[in-house]
Amino acid sequence: MRACGYLRQNGKIERKMNTRRAFFINTLTSASALAAAKASNIESRIGKKDWRGITREDLPTPCMILDADLFEKNLNHMAATCKQSGLNFRGHVKIHKSVDIAKRQAALGAIGVTVATEAEAELMSGAGVKGVLLTRQPAGKEKTMRMVALAKRDPTFITILDDQWMADQLDEAAAAAKTKVNVVVDIFAGLQRAGIEPGPKALALAQRISGKKNLNFKGLMAYSGIASHTKGWEARKAQSMKDIGGMLETADLCKKAGLPVEIRSGGSTGTYNIDGGHLTELQAGSYMFMDTGYIKIGSKAGNAIYDDFAQSLTILTTIIVRQHGGVATIDAGLKAMLKPTDTVKGRPDVVVENQGAEYGILKWKAGDRDYKLGDKVELYTTHLDMTTNVYDRYYLAKGDQIIDAYPVMGRAGAAQR
Repeated sequence: MRACGYLRQNGKIERKMNTRRAFFINTLTSASALAAAKASNIESRIGKKDWRGITREDLPTPCMILDADLFEKNLNHMAATCKQSGLNFRGHVKIHKSVDIAKRQAALGAIGVTVATEAEAELMSGAGVKGVLLTRQPAGKEKTMRMVALAKRDPTFITILDDQWMADQLDEAAAAAKTKVNVVVDIFAGLQRAGIEPGPKALALAQRISGKKNLNFKGLMAYSGIASHTKGWEARKAQSMKDIGGMLETADLCKKAGLPVEIRSGGSTGTYNIDGGHLTELQAGSYMFMDTGYIKIGSKAGNAIYDDFAQSLTILTTIIVRQHGGVATIDAGLKAMLKPTDTVKGRPDVVVENQGAEYGILKWKAGDRDYKLGDKVELYTTHLDMTTNVYDRYYLAKGDQIIDAYPVMGRAGAAQR
């Protein structure tokens, strides 16, 4: 049946046919307009922290989703463990590059943050985060001058050194700036990328730094990167003790020589429950999010899955093509740091493949819980440091509801003000 009505338009009476088809067209058009308006308003609402009614479905993909409850659980577990072990906590920023997260860690007792780049150091210090430790020496005029300027602005800033020439250069730059720089000596711990030989050579560097008018010797660092992903807790413990043994030996030499060693820094998410009693502080970072690499290293209880911390971070993607059975195309590819070792949340049977800069492929047994066009799919990433570096923000979620967003910053090498 058709319902008839009349509409006055341009001075004329015209007959209007109200069909079911017209009704649905009008309804869908209105819904589409509302959705478009909501999407265009997302950015302005983010700035206002107005999250009313915003769900995963409203977000542009690919994007990062942080499960707020699991995230908080991870933060609290680490804070509690460090407290029980007598370890100070100085979490690594390279994982998250977020001032909001660093301040949340500080609220739970962190004494500062560890950073990998000068940009991260400037970002965190400029945001009011104290106790920033830069874990690579600022070699070269540009880096040296930036970090000396930072030390002048922030007397709690610390950098590492592993070279006597670098100690001389940093001291001269600090003298010219009329300031002092806190320094920790980086000790070789298995990774050839950095670290002076432990023992007498490291002691000589510590003594040289201690003798400089514009440098303050604070202690030692040894990052056991090999141990962090060693599978099996007992094997991991043995590797960690082997790798930091040289640093502990050097600490003893320093003390015998009359040099106080305030800081013994190092450790990781994989060794957080191993390093207590050996280090004075822990540099773990991945624990808050976790990735598909870390969860395979095994727990202290003997579980194959490292379940001490939950996988709280996912990459939200959209299925944009469905043309083949058991195959779907998603809008996350090489640029989104998609890797074949990524896994699909809730679907361990699904295989992930790359198919270009902006495309990824999901494959599964055809007919088994098929995906539909437009479906949202969440992925667990393989390598957190690289993945978080290509996104602008974390969307915090409770269930399907988005409750906040944390910007990702300090990604470039340029000075951060």
